[in-house]
Amino acid sequence: MPIIGPCGLAAKLKPAAIGLSLVLALPANALAQAAGQSEDAPDAPPAPAALPTGAVGGMGDINLFPKRVVIDERTRIASVGLYNRAAAAGEYEITVSDMAMQRDGRLVELASVQDAAARDAVHTASGFLRWSPRHVALPASEAQMVRIMARVPPDLPPGEYRSHFTVVSVPPETGGTSIDEAAGGDTGNGGIGVRIVPRFGISIPVIVRVGETTLTAGLKDMKLNAQPGSPTALALTVTREGTRSAFGDIVITAPGAKKPVAEIKGIGVYTEIAERAVQVLIDPATEPRFLAKGTRWTVSYIDDDVSPGKVLARQEFIVP
Repeated sequence: MPIIGPCGLAAKLKPAAIGLSLVLALPANALAQAAGQSEDAPDAPPAPAALPTGAVGGMGDINLFPKRVVIDERTRIASVGLYNRAAAAGEYEITVSDMAMQRDGRLVELASVQDAAARDAVHTASGFLRWSPRHVALPASEAQMVRIMARVPPDLPPGEYRSHFTVVSVPPETGGTSIDEAAGGDTGNGGIGVRIVPRFGISIPVIVRVGETTLTAGLKDMKLNAQPGSPTALALTVTREGTRSAFGDIVITAPGAKKPVAEIKGIGVYTEIAERAVQVLIDPATEPRFLAKGTRWTVSYIDDDVSPGKVLARQEFIVP
């Protein structure tokens, strides 16, 4: 079972999975160097093709497009592009998992949530999602489309349902010595061999909306964190009410500034939580006059979901 990391979107928001099975996997360039070869050798594989704007990647060379999937009444079918950015062929398992968002934006496996009320607050879509293929073998620098279909039960109450499309790499077969082989005395030297194979992966949310949904978002609890030796950041809380999740960008502007003082993209607040704590790093290139005491900032939460560009919430902040 892979261990799933935070999403953020900002989403991110990019969720990654890492599993370990007991072959140390090295990047292609490391293998070439170990063999005394140059990375620029004539027989080196071609560079991967450029990914579409909005593609997301986790650890390893797995990339997905788009960064999130939303299925509604108009269409019950979607596609996700899986890109193998590695210099070698790879195999991948594709599953749908259920996860819960914490107040700090982290995503954890739903089964690990101890509080029954918190588990019940997550409305999962895994029970009516179908996808194909479920196992993909990709040559280096190539892509595969995976189709997802939502078969929504006719009696399903209106609202938003969510699960996570998860792709995890399958370790290659090797001819090394396993623990079982070593224990059986097949190594020839009586030692025990251990193979460690990292399993890299990535997850994106699949959101299914049924009927009419509502959303009201807000901003509160703003505080400027400026400690010596640490990046300056504005801490704030994004609030959410209604039957739909919020997803958008937080932009901080100041009068006279040609560009935002700070910006963070892909901040989601899922329906199981009413608020999410966020830290927005201030752009270190911002002119000092826009950081001076008494400067008025405008903090906006801008939709990147149902109505892209719409201001979901706006709040003024005076630099202390």
